[in-house]
Amino acid sequence: MITVLLVDDQALLRMGFRLAIDSEPDLAVVGEAADGKVALEQVAALAPDVVVMDVRMPGMDGIEATRRIAAEHPAARVLVVTTFDVDEYAFAALRGGASGFLLKSARPEELAEAIRTVASGSSVVAPRVVRRMLDLFAHHLPHSPDADPPRDDALDPRLRALTPRETDVLRAVAQGLSNVEIAERLVLSVTTVKTHVGNILAKLGVRDRVQAVIVAYECGLAGSRQ
Repeated sequence: MITVLLVDDQALLRMGFRLAIDSEPDLAVVGEAADGKVALEQVAALAPDVVVMDVRMPGMDGIEATRRIAAEHPAARVLVVTTFDVDEYAFAALRGGASGFLLKSARPEELAEAIRTVASGSSVVAPRVVRRMLDLFAHHLPHSPDADPPRDDALDPRLRALTPRETDVLRAVAQGLSNVEIAERLVLSVTTVKTHVGNILAKLGVRDRVQAVIVAYECGLAGSRQ
């Protein structure tokens, strides 16, 4: 059973989410919160597998709550929900440690599947969607995504642990390529690409591809479109 905490300042939305989630045999809502502060208390008390998190709330908003949950309760995965398909606040929550985002207009079955995906340790944000978000908000990052890739002697310290091949794979991930597409570009097997991606996540200290893409942008690695 995957346990879920609902965080939204609108009671009717929480009720709708609860009905949709509790109708699934493998999902169960174990708590609700109307703001980020209460959400932190509920996460500490209930240890949910997944937190379905609104962004814009009074008091502590979803961005700060997500950052705190990721730092203090890393076992809890955060799924951000937003009204807009590209939302600067949702982007900030992803940078803060969320595992993905979903529109509030999503169908009940999409919400359920997103929760399962996040609980399994994966991301529900497609790589191309991540790239679109980062392209739109690139002015918030230290490097422009259109800049030339950094020289080896100017690499961000976070990238120095990567092998040249892992760096190539990370650049391709940041460009929105799937594992199959990366395998075709770099002439590797899909299994080898998956192994490289796993090594990259471990070396960068991130939980999923979303966070890896963000690191790639912050380090100026995503500009090359070879």
